[in-house]
Amino acid sequence: MNQPIYLDHNATTPVLPEVVDTMLPYLREHFGNPSSGHVYGRRAHEGMEAARAQVASLIGAAPTEIVFTSGGTEANNLAIRGTVAARSNRNHLITSVIEHPATAKPCRLLEQRGYEVTWLGVDETCRVREDDVREALTDRTALVTLMHSNNETGTIQPITEVAPVVREAGALLHTDAAQSVGKIAVKVDELGVDLLSIAGHKLYAPKGVGALYVRSGVALEPVLRGAGHERGLRPGTENVASIVGLGAACEIADVSLAKESARVRALRDELWSLLQSQIPGVAINGHETCRLPNTLNVRFPRVRGSAVLAGAPGIAASTGSACHEGGESASAVLLAVGLAADDALGSVRLSLGRATTEEDVRRAADLLVGAWNSLC
Repeated sequence: MNQPIYLDHNATTPVLPEVVDTMLPYLREHFGNPSSGHVYGRRAHEGMEAARAQVASLIGAAPTEIVFTSGGTEANNLAIRGTVAARSNRNHLITSVIEHPATAKPCRLLEQRGYEVTWLGVDETCRVREDDVREALTDRTALVTLMHSNNETGTIQPITEVAPVVREAGALLHTDAAQSVGKIAVKVDELGVDLLSIAGHKLYAPKGVGALYVRSGVALEPVLRGAGHERGLRPGTENVASIVGLGAACEIADVSLAKESARVRALRDELWSLLQSQIPGVAINGHETCRLPNTLNVRFPRVRGSAVLAGAPGIAASTGSACHEGGESASAVLLAVGLAADDALGSVRLSLGRATTEEDVRRAADLLVGAWNSLC
């Protein structure tokens, strides 16, 4: 059977064959514990440290500033909960209403435990307002945590713009860059962040591996307790093969980023042009230009997005984040930008990737238009 056209790369990406090839020796020959002093351990340790350098290179960090985790969720928890635990003289956090649950739920937990959390709204393009960040900062703010790009709309947040005011207030700045790293240039010094989260499965590495960038000099308390792995910040024997895979994926992204971003952006724009020319009233959710090059969140008029996808089984896409709780309900992100519930329910997220071709785009447009016509 022919496989559906995969347009759900913001949910997860396939592991690149080159990444699998890099991992295999660490599942076979180089199986040692990287903390062991013998040759098996040393080979595993060397592979892991090479990967640390590859991850660091992609985001413009030092290898010593990379802490490996089990994924973006753990990286976010370590950044958020680890920061407030280390800064006991400050009991205020700032975040936004469009964050991924891996950020929102740790913030809710801290709120339940007595911390003050300011939840910033967004404008109609799904961007946090710089002035809102400035006004929310106090001398009690321990951390500002804002996603780099929204996983549903692709809208890129003004991290670089808010960084100076956050620093001036004596707070730290964390960004969940799981959706951005590997798709667009993300450099920690240019952003001005103190902490940055990476999820391997969003950039063609395996699931179950990620990393947290921790700027040199930033103090964190570990969330998990155990031995002294990862500078004492993340105990537990490292997942060496997957870490090596993450490193390989980061190196591939580093080399091909500009070219691949331009290619995917052109395909995304072609897909939008085809839909716009054949569906009266179709609209984009989020910022039209300041968004990820692979992401197109489309609002179909007078229908449910789920019904459009059900009528186009040749496409694998979604109506929103794969990480939000199930059931057909309006996206909280789309409601936050001011959409009515019916309009939010009429939306579909189409996210392209490395394997997406022009033929895929044209076929997908035909299928979506046909599904919409059948419902209207």
